[in-house]
Amino acid sequence: MLVAASTAAFAEPSQKPRALDVAHYVEVTVADAYLEMRTGPGRGYPVTRVVPRGEKVDVLMRRTDWYKVRDDQGKTGWVDREHMELTLLASGEKLKLDDPARRDYDRSPWEVGFQTGNFGGGNVNAGYGSYSFNDNLSIEAGVSQALGSSSTSVFGTLGLLHTFTPRWRVAPFVDLGTGIVKISPKTTIVSPISRQEQLAYWGVGAKAYMSRRFLLRVDYRSYIIFTQSAQNEDRREWKAGFAFFF
Repeated sequence: MLVAASTAAFAEPSQKPRALDVAHYVEVTVADAYLEMRTGPGRGYPVTRVVPRGEKVDVLMRRTDWYKVRDDQGKTGWVDREHMELTLLASGEKLKLDDPARRDYDRSPWEVGFQTGNFGGGNVNAGYGSYSFNDNLSIEAGVSQALGSSSTSVFGTLGLLHTFTPRWRVAPFVDLGTGIVKISPKTTIVSPISRQEQLAYWGVGAKAYMSRRFLLRVDYRSYIIFTQSAQNEDRREWKAGFAFFF
């Protein structure tokens, strides 16, 4: 019951911190050697009170990763998330705090991102959009342009992405999909002959959840381009960029 109460109590407001109703205050006990209370939500603010082990504090409100608390003398101050996670509930369990960035992501199935990197030795710029069916599985569509020394390639892809540990701050994933690529050779002697081919790919990568609705994403993909000739073409791709979800 207390764990559920703590989750409700720490819901982060969209504009500014708001005081919690007294009935929803969460009382915790200091389990570390001490708990430092600062005058504001940041390490640049001075420490005005050190609460020793065994004493209790009430948690009043939250601002990002800082919590406003009140000690048994009625004095208030701000404590960072790292130290708040070392406090104990009345049941003896550690205080469980959700991650604001992860919480926003959990409520937002749509993701849009832009990346740049290397494709087969040339520069590549890519954009993608995805929709999450659940915490682990999502469908993703992308458009990329690769600028090589001998040709320019524009390709669209569609695939599935599986995230192994979606609750981690840095979450690894694998993906698998197919698509179409249009390859335009570069030449100054005759008009270039463009060709359109089907492709397939597999990949691995990781997403690092930043503050609020943004994340950093890194991908590696291996492509097979199915050509009309006797031998298919292989391409390797590395790219990184930022994304946001809504």
